[in-house]
Amino acid sequence: MRTANGKLLAVLDAFGRDRPRLTLSEIARAVGAPLSTTHRLVAELTAWGGLERDEDGGYRIGLRVWELGALAPRGLGLREAALPFMEDLYEVTHENVQLAVRDGHEVLFVERFAARGAVTVLTQVGGRFALPPTGVGLVLLAHAPAAVQDAVLAGPQERYTRQTVVDPAELRRVLAQVRRAGHAVSDRQVTDDAVSVAAPVWQAGVVVAALSIVVRGGSVAAVRPYVNGVMAAARGISRTLPR
Repeated sequence: MRTANGKLLAVLDAFGRDRPRLTLSEIARAVGAPLSTTHRLVAELTAWGGLERDEDGGYRIGLRVWELGALAPRGLGLREAALPFMEDLYEVTHENVQLAVRDGHEVLFVERFAARGAVTVLTQVGGRFALPPTGVGLVLLAHAPAAVQDAVLAGPQERYTRQTVVDPAELRRVLAQVRRAGHAVSDRQVTDDAVSVAAPVWQAGVVVAALSIVVRGGSVAAVRPYVNGVMAAARGISRTLPR
């Protein structure tokens, strides 16, 4: 049985990237609570600023949640250290430049730059994605604890394109190559026209994030000109982070 605080968190947890706006009835179904209880919880969260009601009576996450999220030290300090290097990469390439961390068995995107003409990607700041198909995810998984790697590779792998690597044995070989090379390449594993190269960001001997460039292309050759730049920028961020 959920506590009162647990019910409030369940209301917030009902929202997501694919559910940015919910009605009271939809929240009640997601939480599994009566409408009367849900109305009370929603009213409490709205008064606090955690939810906002629009003109049509629907609800969205409020700015108060964003304010608290901005205080998270892992994302905030990392983002501040990475921004100058990301901006430099963006100015030189005018391609998608992304910074991500691992949260459990998923990639969480902390920051992204993208030009209007850059290839379309499925990621956005604050969004999550599976680890194995993405360049940043391959870097983060390659340097994750063995238990995390085993758990991720033991689970079902979603095939996004014909190029998506879903075989666990092949994925292990890819992760070993990432560790040897010091960078990862995702060749059209998420969409048919996007290739990415990613490098690790280190802090105190541990990989805490991954930096990537995503470009339009039909083979690994599309990102070869960017490998050294991405690796150099990732090293620069690593040197900036406190030891």
